[in-house]
Parts: sequence; structure tokens; C-alpha cells
Amino acid sequence: MKRPGTARIWAWIALVAAAGVLATLAVLLADDVVALLLVLVALGLAGAGLWIATTRRGIARLLGIAVAVAALAGGVVALVAQGLIGELVALVVAIAAFGAASRMALRRQSPGRTDSMQPGARPARARSAVLLINPKSGGGKAERFDLAGEAGKRGIRAVVLERGDDLLELAEQALSDGADVIGMAGGDGSQALVATVAMRHNVPHVCIPAGTRNHFALDLGLDRDDVVGALDAFTDGVEQRIDLARVNEHVFVNNASLGVYAQVVQSDAYRDAKLETWAQMLPELLGPGAPPIDLEFEGPDGTELHDAPLVLVSNNPYQLTRLAGAGTRARLDTGRLGIVAARIRAASDIAELVMFETVGQAQRFRGLLEWSEARFEVRSRSPVAVGLDGEALMLEPPLQFVSLPGALRVRLPQRASNGAAATAASLTRDDLTALSRIATGHPRS
Repeated sequence: MKRPGTARIWAWIALVAAAGVLATLAVLLADDVVALLLVLVALGLAGAGLWIATTRRGIARLLGIAVAVAALAGGVVALVAQGLIGELVALVVAIAAFGAASRMALRRQSPGRTDSMQPGARPARARSAVLLINPKSGGGKAERFDLAGEAGKRGIRAVVLERGDDLLELAEQALSDGADVIGMAGGDGSQALVATVAMRHNVPHVCIPAGTRNHFALDLGLDRDDVVGALDAFTDGVEQRIDLARVNEHVFVNNASLGVYAQVVQSDAYRDAKLETWAQMLPELLGPGAPPIDLEFEGPDGTELHDAPLVLVSNNPYQLTRLAGAGTRARLDTGRLGIVAARIRAASDIAELVMFETVGQAQRFRGLLEWSEARFEVRSRSPVAVGLDGEALMLEPPLQFVSLPGALRVRLPQRASNGAAATAASLTRDDLTALSRIATGHPRS
């Protein structure tokens, strides 16, 4: 856990850097209005080029990339030609310092550690621990790290899945045989299945990050690169209750995506290239001639919405950067669902959404709605494609989402909080306000 004083220092550094960015821009405005205007024009052209590159294919996409690169290069040349290379360097340094410092200031506390847990409090060592291992997950991580062997050294019985095995049945059998702690080495879809069984029997669950991206492990505060170290949760861990979420009869640990994004998830290319697949498929799925997305639900103000072809429902709210799964959750115990809906009301909205998604600024899309509820219902006149923790499903409507507060007991290594995820800020009023609150010692005011 990061000490509050450290967060305040980083917040002050970030604020000073932000002031440096604004001061440098002010100097440019005062000294050379023409140079500043050229830079702004270059940024505008670069944005337009990026827009074309993310919403077109073939020659048009190449042209967009060329325009973006040329515009950025032109902005640099303009500053150098005007003898403002010192200001250029200062601007780059200030922006870099702001990004790094804000990321450190906003590094969150792991949800695996809360004020309600006494420092150093540990559960009893597992008498009969079982680790289920998906050998195919993460490109064969389990075999590379010899997880079965490492588990055996710690007195943990390893069960390696074979072709045709039913993971739910194996988990149930492990508990029937007397396991008092159960773990899963695999991706988030596998984690959700084993968590379902652990919840049902009120048995602690251990997450071993042996999947491809391991978003659940990230939000638990685990070091996703230390696969073997995660086994310490069995022998020398701390325990915490966190929320799960459910849609109809399916439990999930991360999120459920509906509409267009769920169709992207079902693409064969999605697992290996999330962002590229998203950028290529979205214009086709939402463009002229595309079949309508039939989703109806109540928005945050109670208004009935039917123009949001993309909906994301998460187990606790995300700090969103990209709709394609690049957000993090500050807490996993709020008892709330995070709900995000992207409304598309004009053709230009499609290009705007793709552009902001590509640059990791999805929250700036003007049609984006974000709110939280304990329950949420989505209606449709036909079965709904759902991407549930990255797995593709078809569910019968209506879809009834519900948060399951404190449903899962998780065990984490003692050092889990050292792996807590971080987020970065932008030069916006909300982010600067958040940094100011941290700097003055009032982060939650």
C-alpha cells in the first residue's frame, strides 16, 4: 500500500508539471503567435489524419496515417524554424513529467487490502488446497512456469485440465473431496467459473494469473508477471471478500459486453489483436447497411434508450480508458455494477468513437454514458450476443444483471498490493481537481 504522503508528493509534482505545460504554451503565445497557431493547426491535421486512419481501409487509411505523421513532423519543424526548440523541449519534458507523476499519484490501493482488515491478519493455512490448471491458457504459461510442480512443492494438489474436461465439475469434485481452498490458473473466463463454485460453497478462491491478459488479477493487485509467486496465497496469504456479478444464471468477475463489442469478441482475430480488430470491425458493424442492434434499457436518468449499440456492464465501476478492456477498477467491493453505454445518433459518431477508442480516450466520446446501479435490465426481441469475461455467449432476453456484494472470499499473497494498477490523468478540470485533492490531503472530498 502506498503511503498517503508519497501520493501527495507525486500529486504536487504532477500539478507543477501541469503548470509548466500551461506556462510554456503561454510563452509561445506571447512570443510567437504564428508558431503557436502552426502547432495547433498541425495537431488538428494530425487528429483528422488519425480519424481517417481508424475509420477507413486501403489507400484511405494509408493516406490518413501519412497526414498524421506529416502534420506532427510539421509542428516540430515550425517550432525549430522559429528558434523555439527550447520551448519545444520544455513542453515535451513537462508533458512527460505530468504523465508519470499523475500515474504515481493516482496509483490506487489494492482492493485485496481494506481498512477493515487488521494489518498482518492471516487466515489459517489451507489443510487441503487444490489448484485447477488450464494448460492452454496464456499460450501455455502453466507449462513454462511448471505450475503443477511448483504447486506440489507447496503441498497443493494440482489438477491439470484435459481435452473434454468440464471445469465446473472438476471444481465441484475438488470441494466434495475436502478441499478447503481452491485456485484457478487460467484466464478470466476460467476464473469466473471456479469463483462460481467457490462462492456457492463459501470456500476461498485463489487467482493465479496464467491467462493472456489477466484483468481480474490486475484489479486484485497481483503482479501478473509473477505467476509462481501468486501461489503464496495458498500458504501465506491474506483473505478478503469481494463482489461478483451475475447476468441471468452466469457469474462474471470482470464485465459483460453487449451489442457491437460482443460481436467483436466473437471474432477469431480478437484474442490476438483486440484494438486492431475493434478499429477494423466497428465501422462495418455500425455503418450504412449494417443490421440494427436491438438493445433497450433505462439510462441513468430513467429515460428509455434504444440508440446505444454498445453496452458494457462491469462487476464494480471501471476507470475507463478504452472500451476494449483497458480500464481498471479502483475497488471490487462497492456492491455496484458499472454501466457504460455508447449512443450512436449520426454517422460522424462512429468515426469519433473509433478515434477516441484508438488513442485511449474513450471517456471523451460525447455519446458515452457512465453510471452505476445494483441491478440493471436489458431488453431485446431476439437472443443477445454477450462477451462474458472475454467468452462469447448468446443469452435469452431479458438480461437481468445484479451485483453480488461480498460473494467471494479471495486469498492473495502478502505483497499483492505492490502490484496495484495505476491510472494516468489528462489536463482536464476533473483530473486536475482529483490531483489537487490528493495534494491537499482530501482525496475523497
